Amino acid sequence: MDGRDWGKFLLPYEQAVEELKVKFKTMRAELKKREEYAPIEFVTGRVKKISSILEKAKRLNVAMEDIDTGIEDIAGIRIMCQFVDDIRRVAEYIRERKDLSVLFEKDYITNYKESGYRSFHMIIEYPVQTALGQKIVLAEIQIRTLAMNFWATIEHSLNYKYRESLPDEMRVRLKKAAEAAFVLDNEMSSIRQEILDAQISFEENSNVTTKILTYISELYFHHQIREAIEFQKQFNELWLNEDEEGIKKLYKDVEAKFVKVKKKTADSSDDI
Repeated sequence: MDGRDWGKFLLPYEQAVEELKVKFKTMRAELKKREEYAPIEFVTGRVKKISSILEKAKRLNVAMEDIDTGIEDIAGIRIMCQFVDDIRRVAEYIRERKDLSVLFEKDYITNYKESGYRSFHMIIEYPVQTALGQKIVLAEIQIRTLAMNFWATIEHSLNYKYRESLPDEMRVRLKKAAEAAFVLDNEMSSIRQEILDAQISFEENSNVTTKILTYISELYFHHQIREAIEFQKQFNELWLNEDEEGIKKLYKDVEAKFVKVKKKTADSSDDI
């Protein structure tokens, strides 16, 4: 082992992981606002542990001085999607970005591993602006469905426990589980539109509820106590009866009242 300062060596990778997580989370938020649906469910990231880096370098016969170019996944980002089709879409978004360069891709969905492992990997170069100047680091982006991720997490834990020497029976059972996860992904894809419609409907109703309660609070603030109490009473009744159409109508009524109160307040201020 060389005498490098591992804390300093890993700093650019830690910075890359944090920056990339923020960028992909921002991408998710923007897509959600623009299209009401984002193919990214959530994003995680990690920097490989020193012990794992050394083990991989030994396994791949990478010299210590070549670790930063010989090991591609010291910085790792994982993007989870709801549906298999979303994986291709996210990969295309990444290819189009100007703040990173895709070096190559590994499609373990079409060409899944013997173990049953499925995921889509992209190896990228990412420029990090450090205190000493720009540093180009390699990072691996894994894109997978929630079912794929569940299986891969279990497999990783078992491989760690058995030191990559899983008993044959365990391998067979894991492979069957991988096939079951893939069947689940296909089933979810077949009813994708119904799932998306339900999620959008739920989110719209949730937003309407939040806005109604916010407007009622504002009415209290503007001393419209009687109106606020009446609207709250109506909302409670509609909510208990799960009357979605009634809640939407109430939202328009509360909004109209709030706009009227705000206008009256603004006019009064102008008269001063």
